[in-house]
Amino acid sequence: MQRTERTDTIVRRQRRRAALAALAMAASVTASAAACGAPLRDLGPLPPRFSGPPLTADAAVSEMTSALAAEGITVDREPSGSTGRCAERLTGLHAPETVDAALQAAFARARSEHGWQAGPDVGEGTLTLTKGNWTALSVLPSPEPGRGADSLVIMSLSCVDPGTPAASPTLTPAPGSS
Repeated sequence: MQRTERTDTIVRRQRRRAALAALAMAASVTASAAACGAPLRDLGPLPPRFSGPPLTADAAVSEMTSALAAEGITVDREPSGSTGRCAERLTGLHAPETVDAALQAAFARARSEHGWQAGPDVGEGTLTLTKGNWTALSVLPSPEPGRGADSLVIMSLSCVDPGTPAASPTLTPAPGSS
């Protein structure tokens, strides 16, 4: 066998192997597409990210503050750090002996009186509620026995979409300036 015949034979074998590999890959891709075809169906538009009308931050904070106050937990609204941010935080102090029961009762009151719904389960010792575009989250404090100091209550409110902006005063031009 001469050198060119040998080279031709090697090239033909390589091309044959490449063709077989390409055929095997095409069969594999076809089988995968057939097996995974059901999840790729068009199922229509995505559901909305929240149900009900969007709430303003003031409305969400007011409802949760009211539910907490009815259970004896007085909270203060901390100013949100940035403009356009869709988050609020309520903080307060409560007697350590009854803080867990008071928080759970406040969340139950928010569900029954203000229409909040049970939120996603994020773990033991965490309470969550949702309403419209807002989610309220609070962790049950773990009081230290014999400490005697009030337990810190923190509720975080966050939203998916800001909804309608809070009423803001409109600026009117000063007389004589145009």
